[in-house]
Amino acid sequence: MNPKLTALFIAVLAIVMFGRQFFHQVPVGHVGVASFFGEVEDHAYPEGPHFPVNPLLTWHDMDVREKSIKLPGIEVPTRDQLLTKIDLSIQYRLNGKMAPMIFRETGDENEVVAVHMIPKVRSLLRQMGTNIDRAEDFFQEETRDLLASGLLTGLSAFVGPKGIIIDEVLVRGINLPPVLAKAIEQKKEREQAGEREKAELERFRTEQLQQVAAAQAQRQAAEENAKTVRILADAKAYEIAAINKAASKNPAYVQLQALEALKKIAEDPSAKIYFMDGQSRQPIPLLHMGDQP
Repeated sequence: MNPKLTALFIAVLAIVMFGRQFFHQVPVGHVGVASFFGEVEDHAYPEGPHFPVNPLLTWHDMDVREKSIKLPGIEVPTRDQLLTKIDLSIQYRLNGKMAPMIFRETGDENEVVAVHMIPKVRSLLRQMGTNIDRAEDFFQEETRDLLASGLLTGLSAFVGPKGIIIDEVLVRGINLPPVLAKAIEQKKEREQAGEREKAELERFRTEQLQQVAAAQAQRQAAEENAKTVRILADAKAYEIAAINKAASKNPAYVQLQALEALKKIAEDPSAKIYFMDGQSRQPIPLLHMGDQP
């Protein structure tokens, strides 16, 4: 057979058999890791098409997008020898440039998280718990902030060289030991009862002050009214005294007043006027009141 035809035949056969192996598409948000007969290449392939490539390569596409993992119920001991359960959320992503090393030394994404990140989180939490005096201190904002920042710093320092980038650590929930939770609940109930009693005492005190103020206002009004009555009585007495004094010096004024009284008596149809001694200088009643003795 012609050698040229033989070479052409082999080339066509290779293309038919391995044509798709000369091309590899790395998905969006991933990096490609290639291995040749079990040996991992040192460089990663970015997302997108790659052609031509060695058809004998084995591909492992690793997701390097940001993810969040929830770690519920991690038990953390404190100095008071109580166990508190902490719920965490960790936002992380794989370092694409280190993907070949990650795959070579640990494995895929799930394996690197399970092997390196989760055990370190538990270890750091327990270590930090030994610096907290009481389990109930976890409810303090300052303690929670220190817990989150300490985890972020310690975890980043440990898993960074392993190929994991930690973006944020969130403390989602704190579940105190049942005995402590019950004690805190009872304490809150006592505090609420105390606040209600305090509010009731304050209301009673306000009512008492209002009653005292009303009594003082009534007393002041009574005193002012008494003063007014005394002033009017003094004025009336002064008026009578003045009239009497004037009348004693002016008999005609008394007779004038007596005459006015007789006029009013005369206006009453049922009134009767009785005359006195006809020999008197004033036989009509009342008119003699101004006479000098």
